[in-house]
Amino acid sequence: MNRIFRPYLDHFVVVFIDDILIYSQTHEEHEEHLQTVLQVLKDKQLYAKLSKCEFWLEEVKFLGHVISKDGVSVDPSKVEAVLLWEPPKTVTIIRSFLGLAGYYRRFIEEFSKIAMPLTQLTKKGQLFKWTEKCENSFQELNKRLTLHQF
Repeated sequence: MNRIFRPYLDHFVVVFIDDILIYSQTHEEHEEHLQTVLQVLKDKQLYAKLSKCEFWLEEVKFLGHVISKDGVSVDPSKVEAVLLWEPPKTVTIIRSFLGLAGYYRRFIEEFSKIAMPLTQLTKKGQLFKWTEKCENSFQELNKRLTLHQF
């Protein structure tokens, strides 16, 4: 799908496996973009199952994000998961938390710097010691993931 929509990617189309997201500034643009995408599908003899299609949405959940005219925010189900996350007590749990947080890293300014104390704990041979710096890092990432719209 990425190959056939390459000319439109990052202009008005996002593709993930077989999910296609079309975004536009205006209704008129959106109609043009939708026609373009449908024509490409037709030309390539690809078919969309109508029951799985949603059109003209003002807000959409897509790959862990909620996208609307107001911007991009973390999906509320992910926010809830982060809010319920207790400070990690093992390296495995730190890796899981960093995996979730890292998925949104492009939206978090200085992500690597903030996450550094937690990342250090995941290094091979590193003694697991939860310090104040680790706690501050965990809380700051938690805060940035749950409070901000990107």
